[in-house]
Amino acid sequence: MPYDINSSNLEGFVNGADSPDGQGVFPGSLQDFGTENEFYNAAYSWEPKYTNRFIMSIGTDLIPAFLIKASAKPSAANGEIALDHINVQRYVKGKTVWNNISISIYDAIIPSAAQKAMEWFRLHHESATGRDGYSSMYKQDVTLQQLSGLGEVVEEWTLKGTYLADINFGSLDWGTTDAVMITATLRYDWAFLNF
Repeated sequence: MPYDINSSNLEGFVNGADSPDGQGVFPGSLQDFGTENEFYNAAYSWEPKYTNRFIMSIGTDLIPAFLIKASAKPSAANGEIALDHINVQRYVKGKTVWNNISISIYDAIIPSAAQKAMEWFRLHHESATGRDGYSSMYKQDVTLQQLSGLGEVVEEWTLKGTYLADINFGSLDWGTTDAVMITATLRYDWAFLNF
Protein backbone atom coordinates (compact mmCIF):
# COMPACT_ATOMS: atom_id res chain seq x y z
CA MET A 1 0.00 0.00 0.00
CA PRO A 2 1.55 3.35 -0.94
CA TYR A 3 2.08 5.95 1.76
CA ASP A 4 -0.99 8.17 2.23
CA ILE A 5 -0.28 11.51 3.88
CA ASN A 6 -3.89 11.73 5.07
CA SER A 7 -4.04 8.38 6.86
CA SER A 8 -1.60 6.19 8.74
CA ASN A 9 -1.02 2.65 7.54
CA LEU A 10 1.08 1.73 10.60
CA GLU A 11 -1.55 -0.61 12.05
CA GLY A 12 -1.85 -2.56 8.82
CA PHE A 13 1.91 -2.66 8.44
CA VAL A 14 2.40 -3.96 11.97
CA ASN A 15 -0.45 -6.47 11.91
CA GLY A 16 0.49 -7.92 8.58
CA ALA A 17 -1.96 -6.84 5.91
CA ASP A 18 0.29 -4.15 4.44
CA SER A 19 3.69 -5.48 5.55
CA PRO A 20 6.15 -6.69 2.91
CA ASP A 21 5.76 -10.37 3.85
CA GLY A 22 2.10 -10.16 4.86
CA GLN A 23 3.02 -11.43 8.36
CA GLY A 24 3.60 -8.14 10.17
CA VAL A 25 6.93 -6.83 11.35
CA PHE A 26 6.19 -6.80 15.07
CA PRO A 27 3.47 -9.42 15.62
CA GLY A 28 2.10 -9.08 19.12
CA SER A 29 5.03 -7.04 20.44
CA LEU A 30 3.53 -3.56 20.62
CA GLN A 31 2.61 -2.51 24.15
CA ASP A 32 -0.70 -0.77 24.75
CA PHE A 33 -0.19 2.21 27.04
CA GLY A 34 -3.91 3.03 27.04
CA THR A 35 -5.32 6.38 26.12
CA GLU A 36 -3.05 9.39 26.09
CA ASN A 37 -4.70 10.84 29.22
CA GLU A 38 -4.22 7.59 31.15
CA PHE A 39 -0.56 7.43 30.17
CA TYR A 40 0.25 10.99 31.22
CA ASN A 41 -1.86 10.87 34.39
CA ALA A 42 0.07 7.75 35.45
CA ALA A 43 3.33 9.62 34.85
CA TYR A 44 2.41 12.01 37.71
CA SER A 45 0.93 9.51 40.16
CA TRP A 46 4.03 7.67 41.45
CA GLU A 47 6.07 8.43 44.57
CA PRO A 48 9.88 8.16 44.57
CA LYS A 49 11.97 6.49 47.24
CA TYR A 50 14.16 8.97 49.14
CA THR A 51 17.80 8.47 50.08
CA ASN A 52 17.32 9.58 53.70
CA ARG A 53 14.58 7.07 54.49
CA PHE A 54 16.40 3.87 55.44
CA ILE A 55 17.46 1.69 58.35
CA MET A 56 20.43 -0.69 58.33
CA SER A 57 20.71 -3.50 60.86
CA ILE A 58 24.00 -5.37 61.26
CA GLY A 59 23.73 -8.78 62.90
CA THR A 60 22.07 -8.72 66.29
CA ASP A 61 22.63 -5.02 66.98
CA LEU A 62 26.42 -5.12 66.55
CA ILE A 63 26.27 -1.43 65.61
CA PRO A 64 23.12 0.45 66.66
CA ALA A 65 20.99 1.10 63.57
CA PHE A 66 20.24 4.69 64.62
CA LEU A 67 23.95 5.59 64.34
CA ILE A 68 24.35 4.45 60.71
CA LYS A 69 24.12 7.73 58.79
CA ALA A 70 24.80 6.64 55.20
CA SER A 71 25.11 3.48 53.18
CA ALA A 72 25.54 2.49 49.58
CA LYS A 73 23.05 0.01 48.15
CA PRO A 74 24.15 -3.39 46.84
CA SER A 75 25.61 -3.61 43.36
CA ALA A 76 27.01 -6.48 41.33
CA ALA A 77 29.13 -7.06 38.25
CA ASN A 78 29.03 -10.00 35.87
CA GLY A 79 32.42 -11.15 34.67
CA GLU A 80 32.95 -12.22 31.10
CA ILE A 81 34.41 -15.24 29.35
CA ALA A 82 35.72 -14.76 25.82
CA LEU A 83 35.18 -17.66 23.47
CA ASP A 84 37.67 -17.52 20.61
CA HIS A 85 36.68 -18.71 17.16
CA ILE A 86 39.10 -18.16 14.24
CA ASN A 87 39.07 -14.35 13.71
CA VAL A 88 36.39 -13.37 16.19
CA GLN A 89 35.37 -13.62 19.81
CA ARG A 90 31.99 -13.97 21.42
CA TYR A 91 31.22 -13.59 25.09
CA VAL A 92 29.27 -15.33 27.78
CA LYS A 93 28.79 -14.44 31.41
CA GLY A 94 31.56 -15.32 33.82
CA LYS A 95 31.43 -15.22 37.62
CA THR A 96 29.11 -12.74 39.31
CA VAL A 97 30.78 -10.59 41.98
CA TRP A 98 28.88 -8.47 44.48
CA ASN A 99 30.66 -5.17 45.08
CA ASN A 100 31.70 -3.80 48.46
CA ILE A 101 29.54 -1.14 50.06
CA SER A 102 30.64 1.79 52.22
CA ILE A 103 28.83 2.98 55.32
CA SER A 104 29.22 6.04 57.55
CA ILE A 105 28.55 5.82 61.29
CA TYR A 106 28.11 8.61 63.85
CA ASP A 107 30.62 8.07 66.69
CA ALA A 108 28.39 8.73 69.69
CA ILE A 109 29.64 9.04 73.25
CA ILE A 110 26.97 6.69 74.60
CA PRO A 111 26.58 4.19 73.05
CA SER A 112 30.12 4.42 71.75
CA ALA A 113 30.08 3.48 68.07
CA ALA A 114 33.87 3.11 68.21
CA GLN A 115 33.53 0.45 70.93
CA LYS A 116 30.74 -1.35 69.07
CA ALA A 117 32.71 -1.35 65.80
CA MET A 118 35.85 -2.53 67.58
CA GLU A 119 33.93 -5.40 69.20
CA TRP A 120 32.91 -6.58 65.73
CA PHE A 121 36.47 -6.05 64.43
CA ARG A 122 37.86 -8.19 67.26
CA LEU A 123 35.76 -11.09 66.01
CA HIS A 124 37.84 -10.83 62.81
CA HIS A 125 41.23 -10.23 64.43
CA GLU A 126 42.40 -9.70 67.99
CA SER A 127 45.47 -7.42 68.04
CA ALA A 128 46.51 -8.27 71.58
CA THR A 129 46.95 -11.97 70.83
CA GLY A 130 47.18 -12.08 67.02
CA ARG A 131 44.25 -14.51 66.96
CA ASP A 132 41.99 -14.56 63.89
CA GLY A 133 38.37 -15.65 64.21
CA TYR A 134 36.48 -18.22 62.18
CA SER A 135 34.17 -16.86 59.49
CA SER A 136 31.20 -18.22 61.47
CA MET A 137 32.22 -15.79 64.24
CA TYR A 138 32.67 -12.56 62.31
CA LYS A 139 30.37 -12.92 59.27
CA GLN A 140 26.98 -11.32 59.80
CA ASP A 141 23.74 -10.87 57.90
CA VAL A 142 22.93 -7.23 57.19
CA THR A 143 19.43 -5.95 56.51
CA LEU A 144 18.93 -2.71 54.57
CA GLN A 145 15.36 -1.38 54.62
CA GLN A 146 14.02 1.61 52.71
CA LEU A 147 11.03 3.39 54.20
CA SER A 148 8.04 5.32 52.94
CA GLY A 149 7.12 8.72 54.35
CA LEU A 150 4.82 6.87 56.78
CA GLY A 151 7.63 4.61 57.98
CA GLU A 152 6.49 1.52 56.06
CA VAL A 153 9.21 -0.80 54.74
CA VAL A 154 8.92 -0.50 50.96
CA GLU A 155 12.16 -2.26 49.99
CA GLU A 156 14.35 -4.73 51.86
CA TRP A 157 17.77 -6.17 51.02
CA THR A 158 19.59 -8.92 52.90
CA LEU A 159 23.39 -9.02 52.56
CA LYS A 160 24.62 -12.51 53.36
CA GLY A 161 28.01 -13.28 54.91
CA THR A 162 29.04 -9.68 55.60
CA TYR A 163 32.35 -8.77 57.24
CA LEU A 164 34.50 -5.67 57.73
CA ALA A 165 36.82 -5.29 54.75
CA ASP A 166 38.23 -2.11 56.30
CA ILE A 167 37.35 0.41 58.98
CA ASN A 168 38.47 3.99 59.65
CA PHE A 169 37.72 5.53 63.04
CA GLY A 170 37.65 9.09 61.69
CA SER A 171 39.81 12.15 62.18
CA LEU A 172 40.08 15.06 64.62
CA ASP A 173 40.68 18.77 63.96
CA TRP A 174 40.79 21.74 66.38
CA GLY A 175 39.62 23.97 63.55
CA THR A 176 36.20 22.37 63.05
CA THR A 177 33.20 21.28 65.10
CA ASP A 178 32.04 18.46 62.82
CA ALA A 179 30.67 15.23 64.25
CA VAL A 180 33.24 12.44 64.28
CA MET A 181 32.37 9.83 61.67
CA ILE A 182 33.48 6.22 61.43
CA THR A 183 33.64 4.83 57.90
CA ALA A 184 33.68 1.16 57.04
CA THR A 185 33.70 -0.96 53.91
CA LEU A 186 31.56 -4.07 54.03
CA ARG A 187 32.33 -7.16 51.95
CA TYR A 188 29.49 -9.67 51.54
CA ASP A 189 29.04 -12.93 49.67
CA TRP A 190 25.80 -12.03 47.94
CA ALA A 191 22.68 -9.92 48.35
CA PHE A 192 19.02 -10.74 48.01
CA LEU A 193 16.22 -8.25 47.30
CA ASN A 194 13.38 -9.58 49.47
CA PHE A 195 10.86 -7.07 48.08
